[in-house]
Amino acid sequence: MKNYEQVLKTVELALANGEYNFCIEFLSPIIESFPLSSKQGVNLRTILITALCGVNKKEDAKKFCKELLKSYEFKTRENAKYLMEIIDSPEIKKPDNWNIKLESNLSSNKNSNNSIKRKKNNLEEKKFINISDTPTGETKPFQKGFTIIIFLILLLLIPLLSGCLRIENTLDLSEVDSINNFLKVESKYIEKFPWQIKFEERIKDIFPNSKIIIGESNLYLKNNNLNFEKTVDTLKSIQNAAGDIAGEKTDLEIDRKEKNLIFFKKYNYKIIANLQNLPDTDNLEIIFKIISPNRYSLNYVNNSQVEVIKNLLLWRLLPEKKNILEFSFWTSNKLFIGTIMVLISIILAYLIRVYRLKLGTDLPQLPSN
Repeated sequence: MKNYEQVLKTVELALANGEYNFCIEFLSPIIESFPLSSKQGVNLRTILITALCGVNKKEDAKKFCKELLKSYEFKTRENAKYLMEIIDSPEIKKPDNWNIKLESNLSSNKNSNNSIKRKKNNLEEKKFINISDTPTGETKPFQKGFTIIIFLILLLLIPLLSGCLRIENTLDLSEVDSINNFLKVESKYIEKFPWQIKFEERIKDIFPNSKIIIGESNLYLKNNNLNFEKTVDTLKSIQNAAGDIAGEKTDLEIDRKEKNLIFFKKYNYKIIANLQNLPDTDNLEIIFKIISPNRYSLNYVNNSQVEVIKNLLLWRLLPEKKNILEFSFWTSNKLFIGTIMVLISIILAYLIRVYRLKLGTDLPQLPSN
């Protein structure tokens, strides 16, 4: 039996040179000397299949592919399936105009050579591109009219883009008797619109003692520890300031009802944001966020406007519409629970005192006179 390394080197060289017939004649007599169960046998049979396909002997190639399909190794079987698919693939006929036909007539060759020489001479005489050495001059700048038009377009785009706003108000009801309100006005682009600057000045006048942060493209206002009435006044002041500057009348109503059930309280809120006079525009986005101590129960709302994530409610307000939101949540009655705990502590202390008096003490008593 020939050495595997020598056989592999010989057939790989023949395959690389396109000598498929030599590869087949060399491997066919000795292929059985390398069993299919060995790695050497698999490699040589794969090379033989390639050579057989190269000379269009597909049936013989299929025979060796079927042998490889019986291998115990999964990878070998998969490669054999892939080779079988290639062998069984249909042949695509090439159109006649893809092939170049050469005429053997010497006279035609002479005529073609003469015609090629004539075309070369014509090309030398006729130049398609003027490649003279005459300079064309320096590149001329844009005309003044073009520069002015581009400048005006950019100037108009800046205020339009800068008017794209996101107004977000967050109402934190985690402590129903100590409410926090957080307002954020953020421009989506670079510069602020003129009415934004007026709105910021008005906010600073209305809330001189509140925490206000004004950036290049945003405004942050935070009011802490508000009761319900003060919260309503704060929200209406913000709404009125925005409506006055925008030149459109808007309205905001907030109603709260409490229901005591001994250890628990139920709060029902109803918020009406009337934006019917506010024109609809894609440049304005208004979002109202509400944080509650517990999960919400929605009573009346347009589901397309509201998204609830645990105890966070996101309400998207729509211009030219009367936006209505009704929701409720439960909280523990801390005052009642605290009062009960104090009473229980007092009663336990009293009972312990009475019980101790009944038991008496073990201290020696003084003799009576």
